[in-house]
Formats: sequence, C-alpha cells, structure tokens
Amino acid sequence: MKNIWCAILLLSSSLAGFAQQHQTKNILLISIDGYRWKEVFEGADSALIYNRKYRDQDSSSLFKKYWAATPEQRREKLMPFFWNTIASKGQLYGNRNLGNEVNLRNKYWFSYPGRSETLCGYYDSTINSNDYPDNPNETILDFLGKQKGFNNKIVTIAGWNAVSRIVNRNRNHLPLINPMEKVSGPKLTEAQELANEIQDYLPAYFGHSVRFDVATYAIAKTYMKANNPRVTHIDFVDPDDFGHAGQYDSYLDAGHYLDAMIGSLWNMIQNDPFYKDQTTIFIYPDHSRGNGNQWTDHGANAAGSGDTWLAVIGPDTPATGEIKSAGTIYQDQIAQTAASLLGLHFTANHPVGAPIPGIKKTTK
Repeated sequence: MKNIWCAILLLSSSLAGFAQQHQTKNILLISIDGYRWKEVFEGADSALIYNRKYRDQDSSSLFKKYWAATPEQRREKLMPFFWNTIASKGQLYGNRNLGNEVNLRNKYWFSYPGRSETLCGYYDSTINSNDYPDNPNETILDFLGKQKGFNNKIVTIAGWNAVSRIVNRNRNHLPLINPMEKVSGPKLTEAQELANEIQDYLPAYFGHSVRFDVATYAIAKTYMKANNPRVTHIDFVDPDDFGHAGQYDSYLDAGHYLDAMIGSLWNMIQNDPFYKDQTTIFIYPDHSRGNGNQWTDHGANAAGSGDTWLAVIGPDTPATGEIKSAGTIYQDQIAQTAASLLGLHFTANHPVGAPIPGIKKTTK
C-alpha cells in the first residue's frame, strides 16, 4: 500500500510539473514592419533626430518627447511599456551593444521573405520578392489550424495586403482582415462596427495596400474581445512606411504609439479571464533597416537590415528582462518556440527552426 501511495504522489507531482510547463493556451504574434533594434534598445538616434532633413516637427517638442542624455532614458521615453512592463515581466533580445543578437537567416532583408521566415520557421531562398505569389510553405498558423481546440480560433489582422499571400489564406481559409477589408458576421459588437468604419475615414497616405496601425489595432482589439481567438496574428506597418518616407519624427511617433497599443492589448489580456495568465505575446520585426543616410532603406544593400530583435512576455517565460549575455538567435526559431509554449511540436512541409532556449521555463 505504501508503494502505491508513493507511486500516486510521484504521478501527481509529474502531472503538476507537466501542467506548469503549459500554462500558455493562447498566443499573440505581433509583427512591426521595419522597426530597428537601435530604437528599441537605444531610443532616438542622435544621427537622425538632429538632422532637419528627417523631421517636420518642431525640434523643441520632438526633443521633449524623445530625447534624453542616456540610451536607457531615451528608450524608456520612447517605449515605456517595453521598458517598464516587458523588461520587468518578460524578455527582450537583440541589444547588439551587449553582443546579444537576433538575426534573419534570409539574405534579402525585406518584407515578404522576413515575414515568411518568421511564420514558417524556415528560410526559403526562392522567396525573393514582395510580389511573390501565395506562399507554398506552411506557417505556424497552418499547423495550429489543424490542431484540436484551434478550429475557428485563429485570426490575422494585416496592415499590408501581401500578408494574405504570405500566410496563404487561399490554402488554409483562416480568417484574415486585410487593409480596406472589414470584419464580417451577423453579431458584430458596436465597437467592432466602429473599428470597421474608422479605416474608411483615414487618408490613403501610403496607398491602398496598407492601413494605418491605429485602424489595424482597433480591429484587432475589438475582434479579440468579441471572439476570444486562441491565436491572434497582428501585422503593423507604420514604422516602415514612415521610414521609407524619410520622416524620422513620425517614425519615432509610430514606435511610441505602437508601444502604447501593445500595452493596451496587454492590459486587456490581464483583465479577461479567457486570456489572463494563459497568453504569451511575441513581438518582433520582419527586418531592420540601414543606419545613417541608409536608414530610409533596407535590403541587402543597406547594412544592418538583417539585425532584428524579439520581445516575449507570458506565463511560461522567465522574467529575465533585457538579455545581457552574448549569443545569437534567429528569426526562424520564433514559430517553433510559440508551438512549444502550447505544448506542441510544429511540423510542416519544410524544415522548422529549433525553439529558442530560455524562453520557456524548465521544471525539475
């Protein structure tokens, strides 16, 4: 009898340990197009904020918003949610000043290849154009859509219309709301109807292929509140658009507002029983951009465009804050890491990068 009770206790302990490894039941993937590691870890760049060529705003008001004596002060002014909440409750990778690197494996360093690498966990060298047709490679969304408990629980809200080809909605038929598309359904909430309407009243400043991030955010937040998807993929684009336009002041504003929007999503998650203590958020860019006079561009000819970063916060991730140890991780490891936090192993019609060590707590 004593042996039986010991066995029961050991089994109970093992099950408890297993449960602790999989507190994450929901994943929020947030892509920020073309946002550099330098702004995340150093704040406003002196080489750009002082250059009148790259700003329209009054210098005194811009400096009051974002300038300070040290990189630590500047980054906190620019991105207070990152540096007050994620830095204390999650993890931040990619401060190259400390030898901590996040890199793209693809050699192209622009949007379609970068997004595809991240979502597929795989670098496909044939994907070499933003005009590439439907992605033949299966993404983490494809995989999760086939798993028990995820049916009708996956959504993409895209700020760039090419995302529908990158995730290949023609193949998986998962819900996706592209620019100028609207959430549909017989029972939309009033907030969802307003979010749908907002994008009609924003100027097509960068054309109709993209949507301002505030509208994407409104659609995403109201969709999450109304439908409780288990996997939400949000694709933000403003930093890259303002970067290409050479508007560094607006680029900084875009990063600052996105930090606030992500903070608002976090607060919503913490106050929703469906999500609270059961949701892990991944935040990352699809590529970086050049430095100095090349900051308006990215790609193989703009050095530094493959230098990315990663932020993670959730119940299974140790609160180690800014990762200060030297080391390198890759963008193609994010997808498998997300799957592992859900207690799954991502398999696809291609190889998949290994999970990132240290993001998931280990139990003895």
